[in-house]
Amino acid sequence: MRINIVDILDKNIYEAELHIADGKVGQIENFGPENPALNYALPGFVDAHVHIESSMLTPAQFARLAVVHGTVATVSDPHEIANVLGIEGVKYMIEDGKRTPFKFCFGAPSCVPATVFETAGATIDAAQVGELLALDDIGYLAEVMNFPGVLHEDPGMMAKIGWAKHYNKVVDGHAPGLRGEDARKYAANGITTDHECFTYEEAREKIGYGVKILIREGSAARNFDALIPLIDEFPEQIMFCSDDKHPDSLVAGHINVLVKRALQLGYDIWNILLAACINPVKHYNLPVGIIREGDPADFIVVDNLQNFNILETLLNGNWVSENGISKLPDLRSEHINHFECALKTAADFKIVTEKNSNTVRVIEALEGQLITNQLIGKAKISDGTFISDTEADVLKVVVVNRYAESEPAIAFIKNFGLKEGALASSVAHDSHNIICVGCDDESIAQAVNLVIGSRGGISAVGNHEAHLIPLPIAGLMTDRDGYQVADEYTRIDNFVKDSLKSTLKSPFMSLSFMALLVIPSLKLSDRGLFDGEKFEFVTLSI
Repeated sequence: MRINIVDILDKNIYEAELHIADGKVGQIENFGPENPALNYALPGFVDAHVHIESSMLTPAQFARLAVVHGTVATVSDPHEIANVLGIEGVKYMIEDGKRTPFKFCFGAPSCVPATVFETAGATIDAAQVGELLALDDIGYLAEVMNFPGVLHEDPGMMAKIGWAKHYNKVVDGHAPGLRGEDARKYAANGITTDHECFTYEEAREKIGYGVKILIREGSAARNFDALIPLIDEFPEQIMFCSDDKHPDSLVAGHINVLVKRALQLGYDIWNILLAACINPVKHYNLPVGIIREGDPADFIVVDNLQNFNILETLLNGNWVSENGISKLPDLRSEHINHFECALKTAADFKIVTEKNSNTVRVIEALEGQLITNQLIGKAKISDGTFISDTEADVLKVVVVNRYAESEPAIAFIKNFGLKEGALASSVAHDSHNIICVGCDDESIAQAVNLVIGSRGGISAVGNHEAHLIPLPIAGLMTDRDGYQVADEYTRIDNFVKDSLKSTLKSPFMSLSFMALLVIPSLKLSDRGLFDGEKFEFVTLSI
């Protein structure tokens, strides 16, 4: 094909005849300077850290949507399904991903379960991490969320890192807010990346310790605006990632959106393309071509280098997307799961007050952040029990153990803004029990039971309506057509915002992180209210 080649490594654009043979880049005939009348070929985009499960789609369905936006590969941590099904879940993701030409690089989950303060469906110990890292299909040790374990040299955690070093595979980090000597020590133990920085100063400090920084824009957590100035200061140390991306936002865009935003802000195009296309390939040693003779023919075609409209995506020399239409097949997948709990009643979610005191700890959800604040507030009381207070926006939040019968954990949360009804989800990081926020116990029970009845899913009830998206694969994913699922997700998301009056941009994604104990400050596990800074359980009532 006659085209302009965008050579990111040499910072050069030239007109060429690009030959493809047997899935690889053949001869590249250089005809001289850039020809503005031609389209442009450049290496495809790579998402440097993503949990495929958070798209609610199987790898095969995720790939169908991603290639349209010029994404050719992901660095994927399968710890969501691992927390449900262990090694079986990790291998499921690998095998499903192999059904498409898309280039998934899966990691060995390092923290399953994420903490001992919650009930997960499985455990992956150090020996099993070693078993996974020995596989060619596993490219790295996935995010080490247990940074206290690294700092205190916990034997199990250090053994997992040791296996990664043994197999010469990189180690991903996860240390929100870690600074100073602790950050230096964490990095010195072999941690190579961090996608959890939420300030420029934190990220810059970690770069000084040799850590590469991932600029993240997902459906819930976003740090692009805070961190993007780093791209021109440390161009070889920066990558782009989404971390968690719901199906509707994946239909709308992927790494291409970050490229466009950075360009519009005036950052250097070559540094942007290093972050989007080259740095992940080099750091993780991905089998992804970057348009050199003999490389796999993995690249994208755009109309110009200002708007970056994706015209075509190629993988191994095959067109997998043209003019916004995916050419990857709509594949069905095996349904595997671990879901054991029984239906609940409204009475299961009542909290009797202690000495009629209404002073309680309240989780404050923050727009666009995984971190939360811990507030001390007043809960509403009726007939000697705590109830949601829609006027003060202090609502009940519950977590139900999905793996065995036990009493629900119950607390209060602020900033969801619901005026009636409830929403529930079996996508609840990281152990993926059922989490629900609601305005009354009857609605909470109805929303939770919709999820239990389908052995996984997301639900919303209120205004005499009930909505459900079943997620029959591990209670996390579906193998139905990704575009159809995205449409259904848009409808249920709009229902929660328009009818139930949630004020959050992505209420289901935000809800899914309210049980993530390793992110401060106050969260709720199936075993109770948890202080993520002190790393201990706390009482609801003060």
